[in-house]
Amino acid sequence: MLPEDLRGRLIEARHDVLPRLAQAARDHGARDILLAGDTFDTETPSDPVWRQALAAMAADPALRWWILPGNHDSLAAETLWPRVTAQAPANVRPILTADPVPLSEAVTLLPAPLPHRHAGRDLTAWMDTCPTPEGVLRLGLAHGPIAGFGDETDEVIDPTRADRAGLAYLALGDWHGARRIGARTAYAGTPEPDAFGLIGAGTCMAVTLGATAPEVKTVPIGRFSWPEIDLTLVPGLNPGTALDQALPPPGPARRDILARVLARGRCSLPDRLALDRMIAATRPEFGLLDLRDTDLTTEITAEALDTMLPAGALRHAAEALAAEAGDPARAQADRRIAEDALNRLAALVAEAE
Repeated sequence: MLPEDLRGRLIEARHDVLPRLAQAARDHGARDILLAGDTFDTETPSDPVWRQALAAMAADPALRWWILPGNHDSLAAETLWPRVTAQAPANVRPILTADPVPLSEAVTLLPAPLPHRHAGRDLTAWMDTCPTPEGVLRLGLAHGPIAGFGDETDEVIDPTRADRAGLAYLALGDWHGARRIGARTAYAGTPEPDAFGLIGAGTCMAVTLGATAPEVKTVPIGRFSWPEIDLTLVPGLNPGTALDQALPPPGPARRDILARVLARGRCSLPDRLALDRMIAATRPEFGLLDLRDTDLTTEITAEALDTMLPAGALRHAAEALAAEAGDPARAQADRRIAEDALNRLAALVAEAE
């Protein structure tokens, strides 16, 4: 669960991405902005969400927005798309049918809107045989996984579709990271990420079509980044130094970073406490700083216990937990619970001191 203030910032960033997309289009001399599905997270977005989105798109009448239904906002959204279509400004065009759309005298758009969340077939297949005027560039727009790049089901998109259908370019949505599939096929990535694991902030792609291979440029426009950071520890390695080297450098940019530290390897009990303290001390600088220690093992020695818990009831409790954590006869999950409990006990004792 994200803090309330952070959730508000993320919501605002996702709305602000529309003006940033518009500015990216102007910066690259583009008139048309193609949204390759999942403009909305759900088939039933609230009225303020979709109406404010339309207002943002209408701000610059010189730009045209082409909105393709994706798996999260498919044509099965029977109340969404009729209302969006009825209230869309003149420069916003929802694409509700798989029919060619002339963008200009030189370019025809071949779209593949999703009828419902799981299409069950490759919706780009019709592009192979769709006639277009001689000499016109054919631009494909689709949403979904590509063969060899996701689930192997009947609905995956043929990775050779651009060649088979004679497309100058095939713009894809669904995968949240920017990814080139070939010279004329790519996922633009999400303009504002909303999950861990993607490299960098959100992106769009500026595409210039031509008779030969298109010119494709990945353009960063997102505000927040959600990195997963590997932190491998071994006994004797200073956890503070290792964490400093792994984290993004200090500075105001950390405010817009939601980081998940994936700790793994082995460390001593004092080093484990030091790691927890440093995470706690550094956390306020980040939008979010989360430590995942499932793959990190704490080595518990008598010397460490002597230093931290020299005597008394707490020492007896610590020894019992240490015995359970190191008992090979116990289930791995139970050993992990005992280890976590001992780490927590040691942290509480350190805080009290």
